[in-house]
Amino acid sequence: MGHNERVSDPIDEFSFLPAQAEEAGLDVAVPRGERLSLTLDDGRTLSALRYTPAGAAGAAPVVTFLHGAGLNAHTWDTTILALGLPALAIDLPGHGDSSWREDAAYVARVLAPDVAAGMDAWTGAPQVLVGQSLGGLTAAAVAASRPDLVRELVVIDITPGLDPDGGASQIREFFAGPVDWASRDELVDRALSFGLGGGTRRKAARGVYFNSRVRPDGRVEWKHHFAHLANAMSADPAAAAAARRQQDAVSAVLGESGWQDLAAVTAPTTLVRGSRGYLTDADAAEFARRVPAASLIEVESGHNVQEDVPLELGTRLRALAGAE
Repeated sequence: MGHNERVSDPIDEFSFLPAQAEEAGLDVAVPRGERLSLTLDDGRTLSALRYTPAGAAGAAPVVTFLHGAGLNAHTWDTTILALGLPALAIDLPGHGDSSWREDAAYVARVLAPDVAAGMDAWTGAPQVLVGQSLGGLTAAAVAASRPDLVRELVVIDITPGLDPDGGASQIREFFAGPVDWASRDELVDRALSFGLGGGTRRKAARGVYFNSRVRPDGRVEWKHHFAHLANAMSADPAAAAAARRQQDAVSAVLGESGWQDLAAVTAPTTLVRGSRGYLTDADAAEFARRVPAASLIEVESGHNVQEDVPLELGTRLRALAGAE
């Protein structure tokens, strides 16, 4: 079985939406969700979720979402419920149901052509393109290279030069543990023990369900490639240290390329900063200096703004999309 394949699960992945709406206090009709799949030129698969509001059958997406490292397209579910517009959420390569990259090159300019291919296939007009963390850097690279696909760019809690792969050591340690488990309950226990998962067992269980799969042997493993890479590194400290030094050197180069991408973006740009997120005041000031025409919004949130304040984010994005 290939890395991008999964054993069929008896639970409909969209069956969680009513409970998510209820938890968020949203009295809305749940949109129709569907899983999309695109075979890329090199044979890899790009996967995505399309959400169509009730009464809008056939409507093309107007907002496209790109998640952060170690997450998947379902991280946007509650934000999309609050948005109330046709939307597309793409699983970045190496995440969710999209294929892993053999070269493990999960950087913005490498991922951008795959995202652009998906947007070409699944959207019919320039999008409000929203990206968080690694997805934000990738969204900027898409907007710079394919301006025809993007009418508004929203970058969430990341700027070039910051580590988008879960920079907190806690996240690295969490994913450096075992890569397979006897049950999803064990993964939920681990997430809660690290203070992850949204604060409740119900939310943690939902996140684990979306981010894991059951193998043919009955063991449960993480879907995304990052956990498997982190586990391999944790088994070889010397290799991990060398890889970190190399990554730091590469990050300096990628940081400058990220600023070049942002400078080349012609679409109106907004940076959303979580008050408890990864960005420092100096980072925000540097963004304002480098991208003076952009808007800066700060929300009371951690790094995963879409999970901490999904209603506020959904409302703001609805306004950017011109629906208010």
